[in-house]
Order: sequence, then C-alpha cells, then structure tokens
Amino acid sequence: MPDLIIERLDPSLPMPKYAKEGDAGFDLYAAESIPDMARIPYVMSTGIRVHIPKGYELQIRSRSSLASNGVFVVNSPGTIDEGYRGEIKVILGQTGDRGVFINKGDRIAQAVLAPVTRANIVEGVVSTDTERGEAGFGSTGR
Repeated sequence: MPDLIIERLDPSLPMPKYAKEGDAGFDLYAAESIPDMARIPYVMSTGIRVHIPKGYELQIRSRSSLASNGVFVVNSPGTIDEGYRGEIKVILGQTGDRGVFINKGDRIAQAVLAPVTRANIVEGVVSTDTERGEAGFGSTGR
C-alpha cells in the first residue's frame, strides 16, 4: 500500500480519511462556505495539498449524497498528476435552480488513488473493420 502524504493547509478541517474499511475513496472537505451556489461552476478549496507517489494519480469524484441533491464535481473524475503540489481544488456545479448551501467542513467530493498506465503512442492507420465499426452514440441501443 503506497503512502499518500497529505498536508493540511487549514488545520481546522478534518484530516481526510476513508469512511469505511474497503472504501475506494476518501472524503475531501470544503475549506470555505458558500451561502448559495448561484455562481456556477464554483472552484472550491479543500485546504490540503498532497504528495502523490510515483506511478499514481489522484482522481477527484462526486459524492453520491451531494449528486442526489443536484451538486456534482464538474470534471469528474478530475485527475491530479503526481507532480502537482498545489492546493487541491474541486470544481462544483449544480443542476436546477434550487438554493444549495455548502458549509466549511462539509464533505464535497471523494478522492481515489489510482495507478497510472502510460501508453506508447504510435502514429498509424486505424482499421474500422470491426463488428461495431464507426457506430457511436446510441449504436448499441438504449
């Protein structure tokens, strides 16, 4: 199990942790309050920065409890590369026009540490001679 070093920039926020044994993601907390998410998308500070181990990325994902209330991570999953050392921020959006309130310390997203597989990128010709071919969106039915 690799070490993920987390530095709290705001010691009043909880240290991120896995909620339950076996959880894939750990919670990220809001470092500020938003009285009404009228301005969207909203870039939310989490009050932490991380040292990601070599060969890994940190994926930022929506929390189902927020998504079911219309708040989601806009670029989900977002990728934090191993070389980034700035504060982790989460871009939040909402569906509908209902007032959404987020308080400092609320859980706003989850982060998943994932191994990175890099491809050897090669230029060439891509054959479309497959069962699916070039059929795209909705081609396999609803």
